Amino acid sequence: MQSSRRCLGALVGMAWYDGMKEPRLMICPISQDGNRSENRSGEGCILSLIHPKSGNSTWYMLKDGLLQEFNWFKQSYGSWFLGDYVCEDGSLYISTPVDPIFIFLPIFCNARLKKGKEQGMFRQIDEILFNNDYPSYQCLVSLAEQSMQLVCEVKEIGSLKFFRLDDSKVLSWLCCKVQHLKTALIKLDKNYAAQEEKETLKEAVSILGEYLKDEPWLRLLCSHLKLDLNETMKESPRMEDDLLFPEKSVASSHPHKGKGGTAWTSNGKQSKKLKAETDSHNIKDMFRRISRRAP
Repeated sequence: MQSSRRCLGALVGMAWYDGMKEPRLMICPISQDGNRSENRSGEGCILSLIHPKSGNSTWYMLKDGLLQEFNWFKQSYGSWFLGDYVCEDGSLYISTPVDPIFIFLPIFCNARLKKGKEQGMFRQIDEILFNNDYPSYQCLVSLAEQSMQLVCEVKEIGSLKFFRLDDSKVLSWLCCKVQHLKTALIKLDKNYAAQEEKETLKEAVSILGEYLKDEPWLRLLCSHLKLDLNETMKESPRMEDDLLFPEKSVASSHPHKGKGGTAWTSNGKQSKKLKAETDSHNIKDMFRRISRRAP
């Protein structure tokens, strides 16, 4: 039961930084002991990384060895009860697992420094991930070393490992992803089982297309599967619109609320405790007043 709860995540209230009073609601994974404070390895931290499709700065989180992406959902009308108070903003923030290879793919592609038909250079992981503008990548060195062996050539010299992205391995990995998605779509919706296989194939590729640039990967994949790239991506869903971008979203200033109501910011500093909104009323008091008026 505990393991299933960890997979589903936890419903938590999040406070703003100093000067901001309005809380927000987020579903994210927590450790078995319930501790969500940050540490030097980046576990539980909010990480600013480059979105592999758009190149925009986007929020992610590393938890229990899994990379999570933040998604935002908002209905036209809605609010949340947080303890004894009402949060007027009914939007919901959710962190969901994402395959880290998608995130690393454009970085490793550029790191080869290919010229013409050359295969490019072998480089070490920490060198590939070094980015002054995005220091969060340094928290993902061990994750990159584990995951990128699937799509890279690896050479070991003594205790050192050198990586170079391999196009043929990337294509094999993408084809495997497409087959898994096709199977999942058919299981999720019977309508997919009734339609032609080529249409389901297009659906699967369009979903992958939310995390892949057209050049070279989507074009390479569509060419291998004998699909037209423009036709396949023409009606692709805009899942990226629900992701959290620092320059567009309030989530950039969300800290993590730890034990005892303590909030932890994305840089590991302790923030103020979650406070009640000044214009809010205690729900228990509201019901008490109503009950007193009742005949």
